[in-house]
Amino acid sequence: MTHASPIASLVDAANDGDQRAWNEIVDRYTPLVLSVIYQHRLRPADAADVNQTLWLRLVEQIGRLRDPEALPGWIATTTRNECLRMLKLQQRTQPFDPQATDEQPVAVDQGDVEAELLAAERRQALRDGFDMLSEQCRELLAKLMADPPPSYADVGRQLDMPIGSIGPTRIRCLNKLRKTPAILAFTGGTPEGGVLGAALGQR
Repeated sequence: MTHASPIASLVDAANDGDQRAWNEIVDRYTPLVLSVIYQHRLRPADAADVNQTLWLRLVEQIGRLRDPEALPGWIATTTRNECLRMLKLQQRTQPFDPQATDEQPVAVDQGDVEAELLAAERRQALRDGFDMLSEQCRELLAKLMADPPPSYADVGRQLDMPIGSIGPTRIRCLNKLRKTPAILAFTGGTPEGGVLGAALGQR
């Protein structure tokens, strides 16, 4: 039996009118929307208009998404299209001033948008996977993620753990994190130790 992925489950629930699912979608993908808007250098009022339009379009189209897994890509593409539409509207309604360099639209690098999308998905997968861990693992990994990272001696005192057990416990917790449904859904079932280790203070 194939279970729906977290994204597909959210989309299905939102399409059925689940307000909590809608709230989670908005919370999860608003950073992506804002990052795409920022890259187009829109004025604040236009940026707010694009943001509002994006969510209205999603309400209209969520039941028509062919692949719920493609929701992040749909959001990024639709936001980009709305930004371009807004920029074209500005060009038609405002005289061009060659001296006003801060008002001129800048070229958008598709690679940057895709990289930001991937980063947003990775951050959300890490947050979701982190929430699935035991309290001990969450406390230990949270301590090791501090900036600057604390010494094992400090962590041992704060958590009442022998210094010699911190490294092995961290490894076990990272392995558990890699096997959570959230991380497996993001990686397609392929371990992503390098990324997770870097994100969680691997030494």
